[in-house]
Amino acid sequence: MTNGRNWVESMPDALARAKVMEKGTYFEGFEEGKTIEHEPGLRLTRDGNDLWTSQTLNHDPAYWRPDAARERGFEEPPIHPDYLVACTMGPSVEDLSEKGGYFLGRTDVRFHRDAVYPGTDLRVESTVLDRRTSSSRPDYGIVSWETTSYDCETDDPLCSYTRTNMVPRREPGSSIETDGGESLNDSRETPSLPTELVAPDGPYFEDFRDALDRVEGRDAAVAYRHERGRTVDDVLMSVLPLRTLNTAGQHHNATMMADSPSGEMVVYGDVTRSVALGHARSDEATWREVGYEDERFHDFVMTDDTVFAFTRVVDAEIDEGERKHGRVTFRHYAVTGDDRVVYSGTRTAQIQRRTD
Repeated sequence: MTNGRNWVESMPDALARAKVMEKGTYFEGFEEGKTIEHEPGLRLTRDGNDLWTSQTLNHDPAYWRPDAARERGFEEPPIHPDYLVACTMGPSVEDLSEKGGYFLGRTDVRFHRDAVYPGTDLRVESTVLDRRTSSSRPDYGIVSWETTSYDCETDDPLCSYTRTNMVPRREPGSSIETDGGESLNDSRETPSLPTELVAPDGPYFEDFRDALDRVEGRDAAVAYRHERGRTVDDVLMSVLPLRTLNTAGQHHNATMMADSPSGEMVVYGDVTRSVALGHARSDEATWREVGYEDERFHDFVMTDDTVFAFTRVVDAEIDEGERKHGRVTFRHYAVTGDDRVVYSGTRTAQIQRRTD
C-alpha cells in the first residue's frame, strides 16, 4: 500500500502526468441536425426567481406580490422571463459551451406559455443547426443551436431560442468551410446619429406612441438613458449563473481565466442582459414580455464594471381589441461606466395603456 504522504508531496508530478477527465464538447463533436438531451434539468423555484430578479434590479411587483400578479392576470407571481431564459440556457452549457469561447448572439427567443410558475421541473434539449470555422480565430469554430426547455410533467415547450457561440477546436486548421471572419468586436465604421434624441413623457404605451409621432419625418429618434447602474460583484459574477446550472468556468474559475484574452473571469451574458433590461423596465409600465431578436454580446464585462442601459424605441402598435396594453418594440443596449457597449438586443413587450 502506497504511503499517503508520498502522494501529497509528489502531487505536482502526479498532476503533470495524470489524464484529465474532460468536460464539455469540442467543435468537432457537433454534428448538424443532431439533437442533444441535456441531462441535469432544473426545478424553477421561488427562491431562485427572487434571487435573480432582486440582484438584476427587475423589481416588477407582479413577479413578487400576489395582489399585483392577480391584477396582471396571473394566478400567482410567476417565474420572471429573464430567469426562465437563464434556466433554459444553464443546463445546456455543460454539453454545448463549457469548453469556452465567446457567446456571440441569440435570436428568436420565444415564450410558449403565458405564464410559468414556481415548482415547474424543466428538461432541456438542443439541436445543432450549423457549424463553421472562423478565419479570424482559427483555433475556434462557430456553432449555432436551437435550444428549448420543456415542462417535465406535460412535455409542453416553455422557452426556445437560437444561440451562436465560438467553440474551441480540438484540431485547428482542418478543412471545413470558413465563415469569412467572425469576431467578438464589430469594427465597422460608426454610423451617424439623428440630430435630436427624444424621450417619452411617461411609462405607458401612449407615451411611447406619442414620442414616435413627434419624431416622424424629422432627423430625430426616440432614445434615452436609464439612470440606474449595477456594479458587478460576486453574486452577479458567480452565484447567479451557478444557480441556473451554468457550469462555464469563465464565470467562476479564476485560474482557468488567467491566461484568457480577458485575463480574469467575465460576467455571464444573460446576467449583463437582465441587468440592462431591468434598468429599462423600471421606466416602463410593462404588462408582458413577448420575445427577443438579434441579441449580441460585444465585449467583456468583469468584476467592478458597472452596467448601465440605453434604449431606443423602434415601434409601437395597438393590439386590436385590447384596451389594457399595446405592443412596443425596443432596441436595448448595455453600456459600462467607461462607455463600452457590451450587449444589444431587440425586445418586444406589451406595455400597459393609460387607464384614466
